[in-house]
Amino acid sequence: MKIRNIAIIAHVDHGKTTLVDQLLQQSGTFRDNEEVNERAMDSNDIERERGITILAKPTAIKYKDYKINILDTPGHADFGGEVERIMHMVDGVLLVVDAYEGVMPQTKFVLKKALEAGLKPIVVINKIDKEAARPKEVIDEILDLFIELEANEEQLEFPVVYASAINGTSSLDESLDTQRKTMQPIFDLIINEIPEPNMDDKSPLQFQPALLDYNDYVGRIGIGRISRGSMKLNEQVSCVRLDGTIKKFRIQKMYGYLGLKRIEINEAHAGDIVAIAGLPDLEVGETVCTEGKEEALKKLRIDEPTLQMTFGVNTSPFVGREGKFVTASKIEERLRKQAESDVSLKVEPNDSESFIVSGRGELHLSILIENMRREGYELEVSKPKVILKEIDGKLCEPYEDVQIEVPEENVGPVIEALGIRGGTMESMTNLPGIVRLNYIVPSRGLIGFTTDFMTMTKGYGILNHTYREYLPKTEAEVGERKLGVLVSMENGKTTAYALGALEDRGVMFVEPGVEVYEGMIVGENNRDNDLAVNVVKGKNLTNTRSAGKDHTVVLKKTRALTLESALEYINSDELVEVTPENFRIRKKILNTEERKKYDARKK
Repeated sequence: MKIRNIAIIAHVDHGKTTLVDQLLQQSGTFRDNEEVNERAMDSNDIERERGITILAKPTAIKYKDYKINILDTPGHADFGGEVERIMHMVDGVLLVVDAYEGVMPQTKFVLKKALEAGLKPIVVINKIDKEAARPKEVIDEILDLFIELEANEEQLEFPVVYASAINGTSSLDESLDTQRKTMQPIFDLIINEIPEPNMDDKSPLQFQPALLDYNDYVGRIGIGRISRGSMKLNEQVSCVRLDGTIKKFRIQKMYGYLGLKRIEINEAHAGDIVAIAGLPDLEVGETVCTEGKEEALKKLRIDEPTLQMTFGVNTSPFVGREGKFVTASKIEERLRKQAESDVSLKVEPNDSESFIVSGRGELHLSILIENMRREGYELEVSKPKVILKEIDGKLCEPYEDVQIEVPEENVGPVIEALGIRGGTMESMTNLPGIVRLNYIVPSRGLIGFTTDFMTMTKGYGILNHTYREYLPKTEAEVGERKLGVLVSMENGKTTAYALGALEDRGVMFVEPGVEVYEGMIVGENNRDNDLAVNVVKGKNLTNTRSAGKDHTVVLKKTRALTLESALEYINSDELVEVTPENFRIRKKILNTEERKKYDARKK
């Protein structure tokens, strides 16, 4: 069977996964009576809830007498490493761009990687049925981007197809009929434009895993493309390690892909995308070869982590109430298991009760915490910190490209906020009703910015950022919260009476009837200092009124905290307590008197 290998790349929310859905459904890969969910490639719960792709995933469809291997990739900057590594597994890319939004920061990042790998691009202008669609201007933006990224002549002659993935239709003409379901123009372009992979299966084997998976039964699984030669189940092969040593092992399991299924196979040939198990510590970028004919492929570049957090055992008075796994050994075991399949994650011991976990960004680490919470783990995590490096004798920190779209009336506060956070404006463009700002900002300055940004723009702003490079560290103090917090000085249940008396002090995070402990943060102070408060005080019993008669107290709405907003909110002397049922924010030092002494010494 003839093979085509492609990756679908785009900025977040431009419609990659929806497009893959339609390609799967219209290729005849599924049975007529087979039930297929929307966004079928987003297979885990968090991906489905948030509408984002987190992991690059392979699938395969049969169309006419072709097998088309498709890799659906994440669009979010924190998972850019997944995109970068799979580029050598494919021979071409479908670049999906929103017909209204046009070129965005992550479009530039993923396209740069594809062009550097010498891949053939096909441009899909998606969401063409939007009222505000501007396909001609968007194609001009894409062409400018190709020129800026120094695409070669063949890459500049990219074919364009127009699509409305949500309606399951596409056309070579921008005036497409949304009532007519067809993905044939895209299928035909893939077959005619994307080059065939190297099908040399007579030479010695070369296979390089670009993605990792983990299975409790077979251990670590390496996913990649066979560059040349063929591979058989139970065959004895050699692995050329990253340090140049050679390790022999037997291929215990082999998997191929069709539709949404990973199926066990006995044999695979050059050009096939497969998954293999047999070597417990197989790493991304190593080369699996025929025994006695070891020849390593070029090593893959893996993005270094830019952000780190401390994951520790929960030390709050409520420890063990809600979680199943609370010990350091259980937390370490879970983190090590995650590092088995996520090469962008690094886990190092900090002390006997905590671990330093490094990743690609806040979202990358918060999704790991969310998964652990759902599995029954209790832990406490610190404020995210950027990883500093010394380059040519200078201390450097990571910087990011930031693109912001805001309504015209909100431009002033956004520019002021980014200036305080160490941002440098690169350009400012007026679009109908909105202003597009491009900035370079230290990663430190973006920690905690998302919540402030949404408040400033009343939810109408769009913020996108992607890692740029390490540059000399700015001296400005950025990334710390300016306002203080209200900290509980007692253990017990909150009362409406106590909360009502504190309302003029700031914004509360807790409602009446919530259990709190000394040192737990219950609200935000209006001033820049921390304030110890009593939120459990009840109304005294008198001759005329019962102590419990609080229904006359009308309280303002509390501020609800999500995991991301809690991680963004805390300062370096605070922690987020994460349990299967709750997020709580607290001071590292719980005792009020000890905390005052510590603060006095610090000053």
